[in-house]
Amino acid sequence: MKPLDIRQLDSSRPIGAITGALGRIVNSRLARSFGQLALVALVLGAGFLAYGALLANKRPIFQRPVQEQVWAVRTLPVEISTQQPTLRLYGETRAARSVELRALVPGEITVIGENFREGGLVAKGDLLVGVDDFPYRGAVTEAEANLREAEARLREFEAVATAERDALKRASEQLDLARRDLERAAALSPSGAVSDKGIDDRRLVVSQREQAVEQRRNALLAEQARADQQRAVIARLTWRLADARRNLSNTALKAPFDAYIRGVQAEVGRLVNASDVVATLLDSTLSEVRVALTDRQYGRITAGGGTIIGRPVEVVWRLGQVSNSYPGRIERIAAEFKTESGGVDVYARIDSSGREPPLRPGAFVEINVADRAYENVVRLPETALYGADTVYVVKAGRLASRKVELLGHDGGDIFVAGELAAGERVVITRISEIGDGLGVEELE
Repeated sequence: MKPLDIRQLDSSRPIGAITGALGRIVNSRLARSFGQLALVALVLGAGFLAYGALLANKRPIFQRPVQEQVWAVRTLPVEISTQQPTLRLYGETRAARSVELRALVPGEITVIGENFREGGLVAKGDLLVGVDDFPYRGAVTEAEANLREAEARLREFEAVATAERDALKRASEQLDLARRDLERAAALSPSGAVSDKGIDDRRLVVSQREQAVEQRRNALLAEQARADQQRAVIARLTWRLADARRNLSNTALKAPFDAYIRGVQAEVGRLVNASDVVATLLDSTLSEVRVALTDRQYGRITAGGGTIIGRPVEVVWRLGQVSNSYPGRIERIAAEFKTESGGVDVYARIDSSGREPPLRPGAFVEINVADRAYENVVRLPETALYGADTVYVVKAGRLASRKVELLGHDGGDIFVAGELAAGERVVITRISEIGDGLGVEELE
């Protein structure tokens, strides 16, 4: 169609001519639209025909039958028994006994023991410090001389007392003779054989003999008193001699027990007094460790009549890759519970004598203590427990739940009691979709 030239339309042409031109334009556009629609319908029809042909000629798809999933699990047989777990605690060792060693006598230090140094190990009876013993040897000599002098004087008094005792005996005999003579004279006096003067003379002799006996008796008592006084002097001098000898022996300060030495404060040439500390000794054979038990642990151990005192412990001292074990026993409990931490301290005595290496104070150690005993329980790994009270057993290749009660722990294991029967096999493998009836296969 020839395009319309607007220039051909002028104001001189009539309205009808313009209307005719617009009609021709509209007719040409409708014709193009119908052609496009016919083309689209042809393409869609061809597509449907092709899809139908494909459907008619498609091959059937093979579908596998749905199979149930079977889980591979590990199991443990149920064994009902009595179990006693172990509490693993930690603490620090210290010497079971320690002493601040002081000089026993004043003086100048002249000798130092071979092992008397910081950290030294000494045995019972080893020399630690020697004080100049010259004045103490002199004191012993003087005390011995005084004692010998006093003993000699006592022998002198005893000899005099013996002489007085003999003299008393003779005077007594003479008195007896005089009395018998007086009695005979008195018997003869009525016959006139003995005069009155003879009787009086004999009475005078008896009186003189009695006076002599009294004098000898008093002299004997005096000598015995002097001897008793001298014995008291000897007792005093004997104590002084013992004290002098003790001071002399104390000039050599020796170790009272096997120990480590700490805080050495003595050297040759130093003047020390009896109150001066020369070192601190820490017992090397008997150590102890302080262990903190929580209220719960303490209550669990003492439940059912259990006791803390006397309970054996194992102390493990780890030195690098080497672990050293020492036996011990709980000896005492702290006087009061700690309100701030909620627990109580217990003290265990450790016997490290004869063991190498010897356990030193201040070592950080592990303490294994027997917990309470659980009767008629099953020991299982923690992975066997689902929720708070359920485990699963295998029955004919499928799972069955069992209700249990959790009673205690021991490391990664638990103690349970409940619906489990001896011989049943409990699943210990974790399964996210676990439930009753789930198919499982036990691994060897």
